[in-house]
Amino acid sequence: MTESFISLPDMIGANARVRPDTIALIEGEQSLSYAGLDAAMDRVAAALQREGLAARDSVAICAATSIEYASVFLGALRAGVAVAPIAPSSTADSVVSMVEDCGAKVFFLDRGVAEAMGDKLKSISAKLVGLDQGAPGAPYQRFIAPEGAKPAPVAITPDMAFNIIYSSGTTGTPKGIVQSHGMRFGHVGRAAPLGYGPDAVTLLSTPLYSNTTLVSFFPTLGLGGTAVLMKKFDAGEYLKLAQKHRATHTMLVPVQYSRLMAREDFDTYDLSSFVMKFCTSAPFAAALKADVLKRWPGGLIEYFGMTEGGGTCMLIAHAYPDKLHTVGQPAPGHDIRVIDEDGKELPRGEIGEIVGRSELMMSGYHNRKEQTDAAIWISPEGLPFIRTGDVGRFDADGFMELMDRKKDMIISGGFNIYPSDLEAVLRQHPDVADVAVVGVPSAEWGETPVAFVVSRGADAETLRAFANERVGKTQRLSAVELIDELPRSHIGKILKRELRDAYAAKR
Repeated sequence: MTESFISLPDMIGANARVRPDTIALIEGEQSLSYAGLDAAMDRVAAALQREGLAARDSVAICAATSIEYASVFLGALRAGVAVAPIAPSSTADSVVSMVEDCGAKVFFLDRGVAEAMGDKLKSISAKLVGLDQGAPGAPYQRFIAPEGAKPAPVAITPDMAFNIIYSSGTTGTPKGIVQSHGMRFGHVGRAAPLGYGPDAVTLLSTPLYSNTTLVSFFPTLGLGGTAVLMKKFDAGEYLKLAQKHRATHTMLVPVQYSRLMAREDFDTYDLSSFVMKFCTSAPFAAALKADVLKRWPGGLIEYFGMTEGGGTCMLIAHAYPDKLHTVGQPAPGHDIRVIDEDGKELPRGEIGEIVGRSELMMSGYHNRKEQTDAAIWISPEGLPFIRTGDVGRFDADGFMELMDRKKDMIISGGFNIYPSDLEAVLRQHPDVADVAVVGVPSAEWGETPVAFVVSRGADAETLRAFANERVGKTQRLSAVELIDELPRSHIGKILKRELRDAYAAKR
């Protein structure tokens, strides 16, 4: 990797020299060419150097997606500065903790974040820079260096921190996952055979602070394509933009695919330009994958992996339509294994925790050596693997069948119950629009499964009876709770902890 390594800022600089007028970024009615993006990156990098930041320092960004956001992220990288992208949905206390934890010397934010933080903003010692009108701190256009400014050159090496992405913890300070420039270089290289290049138009509707987005955003720009950015996902607007810009690539989470395919007018849009679609971050139902393959032109690839890196599985859905119930096979160069509670490797067919290893691995959790060490499994050969916390098994053909998060597995009367099995049964009922199963405390069994269902009309007892007629005795649901909408994170993951807490409070 070291000999062929090229940093992302250098890739973008090369694109600006070769095709300066090619559009790099589109957001609404705004656009920025590669020449314009390269110049903006220079101005951000020069401004950070003016403020005294050096290579290996850090900045934090907490704001909605925008061209300014992208310019700050990429400009900081050009200065050798690591970026901590923070979700605006984080609590004010968590934002303060994350900015402090990453050691940010400059904090970029927008008006919405400032209003949400209120007086807590005073607890941040970093210099504030406002990305939009009305945001506190130095206005972005005044903060960046004058037009034509050039930063002092920085030699970026593969080991340097590229970004610090905080895990989606709901209590305390989330862990900061440090990804290196070498790791991001590997992401670009992995994407090259998948149709990314100067003719690629990638439509992105997930936020720029999410690794889900970044694994498509960075390859698009590194390989000279165009990234179309949406501030917020809306199924109708997404389809209009895809048709208007002749999108070739996209990264979506399962709930977005579901909402798009459910639109009555979906088939009226011209989506023939699509080359490849991607999905990650949450369970992707086999029936939904099949619907996407049938009605949406272009290939479909599902990734199963972690922001921490390690091992990634790829399901090339268009090539393996009989394996849609799986998350695919280990990606090339990735070593994925299944281990038991004692750390012993299990053979194909047996269920255990999934661990993985590849060149694409995090440097560690920022300032958390003990938790970094706990995330590692050492193989019999002495090689480090990253624990995923997910439970699964390989089928006879080497495809991974994903069960659940290890922490979500229910142990009832000594039997292991996988919520995904029960969710799959409930989804067979025509009135089930969405469902999540969680384990709740039980005096008799230790834990017992409860389903939270978004119903189209069926009552709770009808749905419970439907499921319990189709599962084993030890798997039976003790209750079904009807709910208007399942709580989800910004990338569509169901927040099962919130469901458990709500159930406990109700009881």
